[in-house]
Amino acid sequence: MAAGGETVRVRAWDLPTRLFHWALVITFAGSWYTAEQGMTEWHERLGLTTLALLAFRLIWGFVGSGTARFAGFVRGPLAAWRYARETFAGRHPAYLGHNPLGGWSVLALLFAMAAQAGMGLFATDEILFEGPLYTLVAHETALTLTGRHHQFFDAILVLAAIHVTAVLAYALLLKTDLIRPMVTGWKTMPAEQAPERIARTPTWIAAVLFVGCGLGAWAITLVG
Repeated sequence: MAAGGETVRVRAWDLPTRLFHWALVITFAGSWYTAEQGMTEWHERLGLTTLALLAFRLIWGFVGSGTARFAGFVRGPLAAWRYARETFAGRHPAYLGHNPLGGWSVLALLFAMAAQAGMGLFATDEILFEGPLYTLVAHETALTLTGRHHQFFDAILVLAAIHVTAVLAYALLLKTDLIRPMVTGWKTMPAEQAPERIARTPTWIAAVLFVGCGLGAWAITLVG
């Protein structure tokens, strides 16, 4: 965008997407803290909450508002490469939602956290704690999944560090604030690149979906 070009404020993120984002941050931090403190009951509750959040985000990725839908930000490797090339060349294309690289980062984090929480369902400390689905697998399998559950946390930390570093780099090097839009929902962008219309999904649908996902996560505790 040329210097002095007109900019507009556009509604980038709907409320359900923003609430999901910050709730996931809280449950991730809480899961780490409760694991470190040996608070197994709360660790399990937070893990189930994480699963409910991720299940909601999966569904919302198909029926949610435009920028929340996977179809709106999941692009092929070539698109990600072109975006990186344009950005490093100083042309930095503007996107209302996730850019092609950011989209892959989001998918990686969602997949990693789902795998982590899923393995926790079968975990055991062989003393006091057993995950809600522990009885559905052999004891040796549960021990293997428990070990993977502990080890995989490091992979999530790496992905989270990359995510945070990218957000800081955008703010410091590209003068693009990615945090404020995820708080307020609004984003400032070049007028010529702003979309004319963005698909909106009523918030009440998100509320119904999350209640359903929460009930589904609770039902897992009844299986074992």
